[in-house]
Amino acid sequence: MTDAYDGPWLVVGLGNPGEGYARNRHNIGFMVADLLAGRMGARFKTHKSRAQVAEGRIGGKRVVLAKPMTFMNLSGGPTTALRDFYKVPTAGIVAVHDELDIDYATLRLKLGGGDNGHNGLKSITKSLGPDYHRVRCGIGRPPGRMEVADFVLKDFSSTERKELEWFVDRAADAVEAVVTEGLERAQSTYNS
Repeated sequence: MTDAYDGPWLVVGLGNPGEGYARNRHNIGFMVADLLAGRMGARFKTHKSRAQVAEGRIGGKRVVLAKPMTFMNLSGGPTTALRDFYKVPTAGIVAVHDELDIDYATLRLKLGGGDNGHNGLKSITKSLGPDYHRVRCGIGRPPGRMEVADFVLKDFSSTERKELEWFVDRAADAVEAVVTEGLERAQSTYNS
């Protein structure tokens, strides 16, 4: 995918639907998608793909934001349906997700790769193959012997919440940079 790609881009924020999950670590992808929609002046609407969708432009390029409503582990179905509906090449897809193996509030951007045990990515990769962009939002590892599933489904701690707005804002900036500047330039700015 070169910088000349004009879109449409499909940006998929990963998370779980429902108020009970809204502030969980696992829902940072939804948080970033919501912020991007606000920046674009777009509203999320229900789409037949079993996702909430908002359309707009980033840097003049057409962007479709999506929040799958199937729960994290089944994100691949809605993502594939949206790819087909909007005719987006796989390399024009950006998944925004939480990442356990990266320190909290740290970002890593990449194209392709494994799922690292992340069930949302596993579902998308099973449907699309691995060659899509990822904006990986570090949440760190669970403390002590806490189970990973319990950790990702808990809200951010009070200490983490002090940086959360900044972190979500920076992740949204990173998505915009991937779309407008290309992956390499975005990586040089945001891979900390």
